[in-house]
Amino acid sequence: MNLRINGRIWLETLSDDSSERFMGIGRLELLGHIQRTGSINQAAKAMNMSYKRAWEMVHSMNTQADSPLVITQTGGEKGGGTIVTKEGEKYLAYYQGLQERFQKFLSDELAKLS
Repeated sequence: MNLRINGRIWLETLSDDSSERFMGIGRLELLGHIQRTGSINQAAKAMNMSYKRAWEMVHSMNTQADSPLVITQTGGEKGGGTIVTKEGEKYLAYYQGLQERFQKFLSDELAKLS
């Protein structure tokens, strides 16, 4: 039989009676595109996502985190831009590692079935 084990892992923030998604594979990808392009708009285009949706995701991460993961700079000679902060880079690195460990876990579990 040809099988695979599949799953997703994400980080959530917790309040008294609810939780909210903080970081998942889509947000990781969005932060990576922002880091490479310096633009929420360009990151959204790279993901075939609306700017509005990308901005909502950035806003959600920024309001949940202790300090912003992404900051925007408007105007100026070069027209402004967007940067992933040190805090954002920390979460990028952590979540990338978490994702790799999770994929290894899935692979190891599948190997146990063989």
